[in-house]
Amino acid sequence: MARGTQHRKRRPRTDARLAPAPARAPRPKRASWEDQLFFGRLRAHAKWVFVLLALAFAVSFVILGVGSGSTGISDILGNFFSGSSATGASLSSLKKKTVEQPKSAVAWSNYANKLEEDHQDDNAIAALTQYTKLEPKDQNALLELAGLYLNRATDWNTLYTDSQALTEALSPSAPLSPKPSSTLGKALASVPSPFASAVSSQYTTATDNDYEMVVTYLSDRVTVYQKLAKLSPDDAVTQYSLGEAAVDAGNSAVAIKAYQTFLKLAPDDSLAPTARQEIKSLKTSGG
Repeated sequence: MARGTQHRKRRPRTDARLAPAPARAPRPKRASWEDQLFFGRLRAHAKWVFVLLALAFAVSFVILGVGSGSTGISDILGNFFSGSSATGASLSSLKKKTVEQPKSAVAWSNYANKLEEDHQDDNAIAALTQYTKLEPKDQNALLELAGLYLNRATDWNTLYTDSQALTEALSPSAPLSPKPSSTLGKALASVPSPFASAVSSQYTTATDNDYEMVVTYLSDRVTVYQKLAKLSPDDAVTQYSLGEAAVDAGNSAVAIKAYQTFLKLAPDDSLAPTARQEIKSLKTSGG
């Protein structure tokens, strides 16, 4: 960030010579009372005149687009009706560039950024994936892609939680219902309930689908971190992040290996105790 310029007051020079006094100019002729009245009014309203002139000058610059490289108000109206902003191109134009220039990494990057701004994460993932194929060593882009995968996993996890709650709500345990092992309980359990079964089955299927989507996005996130680990094998932070991502995805083998690599690279790091605890927990659970 550029630093603000500091203006310092100049000290007067001690050896500076005084300039000779200018010759006295002849006294001007005294103005008449009509002139004094006119110029008095002008001085009283001068500041407002200058303000209005400055405002008109600025508005003309905006409307005409002077010095901005644009056509002024026509650009603003054009952007409004075309769906683009003053600071960037429209989504359709960026998409068109990727079609016209499929090998242009810049085109795919701009398209992905615009999609992400518009909260179209799935399309942004596809565009950013294409960009990383053209620029496989761009670690910032890979980190952005991993973040998008995590966002989508979070979204689907919310749907999964809601679906699970609805599924459980369809088969509540009534407080006054008989015990399932009793004769009456067995008899009631044998009574078919086609509607409840159909609805419950539908929500169960939705719940399973939501869970699969969560796992898919988390697994894709692990793949991205594995690429980052290959690009920076000696980066302890990347190894630890890979371990976390693998734990989230339920991939114990990858998580253990990543944490072990992290401990080799940074055995005295503040996160080292956590990594050791994670390895112990994963091995205990059969990872």
